[in-house]
Amino acid sequence: MINTLLIANRGEIACRVMRTAKALGITTVAVHSAIDRHARHVREADIAVDLGGAKPAESYLLVDKLIAAAKATGAQAIHPGYGFLSENAGFARAIENAGLLFLGPPASAIDAMGSKSAAKALMEAAGVPLVPGYHGEAQDVETFRVAAEHIGYPVLLKAAAGGGGKGMKVVEREAELAHALASAQREAQSSFGDSRMLVEKYVLKPRHVEIQVFADQHGNCLYLNERDCSIQRRHQKVVEEAPAPGLSPELRKAMGESAVRAAQAIGYVGAGTVEFLLDERGDFFFMEMNTRLQVEHPVTEAITGLDLVAWQIRVARGEPLPLTQAEVPLIGHAIEVRLYAEDPDNDFLPATGTLNLYREAAAGPGRRVDSGVAQGDTVSPFYDPMLGKLIAWGETREEARQRLLAMLGETAIGGVKTNLAFLQRVLAHPALAAAELDTGFIPRYQEQLLPPASALPAEFWQLAAHAFALSEPARQREDDQHSSWAVSTGWRAGLPTETDLHLTCAGEQQVVRLRSTGNNSAIQLRGERLVVEHNGTRRQHLAIRQGTTLYLEWQGELRTVRYFDPIAEVEASHHHHGGLTAPMNGSIVRVLVEAGQNVEAGAALVVLEAMKMEHSIRAPQAGIVKALYCAEGEMVSEGTILVELEEA
Repeated sequence: MINTLLIANRGEIACRVMRTAKALGITTVAVHSAIDRHARHVREADIAVDLGGAKPAESYLLVDKLIAAAKATGAQAIHPGYGFLSENAGFARAIENAGLLFLGPPASAIDAMGSKSAAKALMEAAGVPLVPGYHGEAQDVETFRVAAEHIGYPVLLKAAAGGGGKGMKVVEREAELAHALASAQREAQSSFGDSRMLVEKYVLKPRHVEIQVFADQHGNCLYLNERDCSIQRRHQKVVEEAPAPGLSPELRKAMGESAVRAAQAIGYVGAGTVEFLLDERGDFFFMEMNTRLQVEHPVTEAITGLDLVAWQIRVARGEPLPLTQAEVPLIGHAIEVRLYAEDPDNDFLPATGTLNLYREAAAGPGRRVDSGVAQGDTVSPFYDPMLGKLIAWGETREEARQRLLAMLGETAIGGVKTNLAFLQRVLAHPALAAAELDTGFIPRYQEQLLPPASALPAEFWQLAAHAFALSEPARQREDDQHSSWAVSTGWRAGLPTETDLHLTCAGEQQVVRLRSTGNNSAIQLRGERLVVEHNGTRRQHLAIRQGTTLYLEWQGELRTVRYFDPIAEVEASHHHHGGLTAPMNGSIVRVLVEAGQNVEAGAALVVLEAMKMEHSIRAPQAGIVKALYCAEGEMVSEGTILVELEEA
């Protein structure tokens, strides 16, 4: 019996699990770190337990504290979510030894598939085709060098105990191997507590197609169709869809049955995903099995009408699967995108800060948003930067794509940089519309998906100036259509005809002379919509004012516009000429140089860890390290000067 469930996770997945648990009448228990005390998953839970600490190793990865929290709150079961301890066999065993239910597979199945090396050996014995690679126990650089030379470059380094792109590096040539291996091992240790790596051939132009499997405690196992997750960036999935475009029923059946055999071979129970590489000839190769619920499970739910978390709960209770393979539905098409706090214009570095503005797309048929944040929440540097997922379903793939584009257009976020506009460009790209998919999609179309920033036109600055002027509290009279605010100019009688405003947006600063519109034009602010009418054509722009900040929609992207003080701007200056600053909040894991050292352009100076990923701070040009302002293990804030360089 499960009447109280502890979710050993945070963010979006914790909120999503709670939603189903509450629908089933189950009391929900959240756990949280000290800095997550006011997070959304904590607010939505029936009971919350403070684990303390900030980093995952001080909170969400502490097995003893999680089990103690479950016992203290009367929880009979623990759902691990994804990430953190979800694929940790020791955690599963500890839960079982404590007399609790684990909403995941047996520890033995996690052992078999949790290690990529062991899983590949198991699949090889079962006759499942594998990508050429080395999956052995020896972890020294020389072993990997010999293996990579035998496989042939490029090769892919992967964390043996992880996923989600953490601890994963593409190596193009031997000279890069040692540095890449060391960095990947540190990332793997930080994210999964296990630094072991494997290496395999980097297959060019593959598709990433995965099979959702589900098994009960009575020996029944089936597959719930497939998902295509080929649109990736740095091995992190960006767009996921189900079913996979262009996959024949015969190939679906072959991949599905292969996945079921893999699950049955290890006595699997619960939800799992078997991932394959699919080449252009239609041959598929086993990559790994994720012994947990995947981030992208909602697209499977959308095309089957099933609730996979409800299935997990029922299977944990000992109930049999409610369907046979022949009864598994496949209805329509679903597409999902992952919304991240990150800066696409700065190499997708994770972004931190406060969500001063957060508006989700409206609910409706075929529309779903799974998120873990709300307006006013803080995005910290300690955890994965995913804010949520947007999922659209349609009777056809094109209907789902168009619906998802509309949902992205309704989403508004301010205060933290996100990949929202990037996602819109990906979904709108003709190659994606034509289902021309492979894992090299984003690099191939990078110029269109990540266009260089261009100067904003005068029309934009005029709109921003009008929005600021019309949103002054004393001037807003949107409730009275007959007031002087509703005349064609949008101006209140008696205001100056010309006003200068000092505005800044996207690094640009402008002195904007606000002019009244002509007789053929009108600008009005109606609620949060700036309505512009010109020669009989009316357009609307989202315009949300928060103090001296304005969020203004322009050409499909929400722009952040602020007042600026020109005198203060002149006085502000860099105190350390040539200083290299932290691009985000994080911790220093390596300092690679010393004061007085000569460095070449591009040389790595400092390695910063943020959100479980490592980022190298490199020299922009050759020079001499004049001073160091950081030390290994130190926490630093965005903008903190780390290294000062001077010309050689």
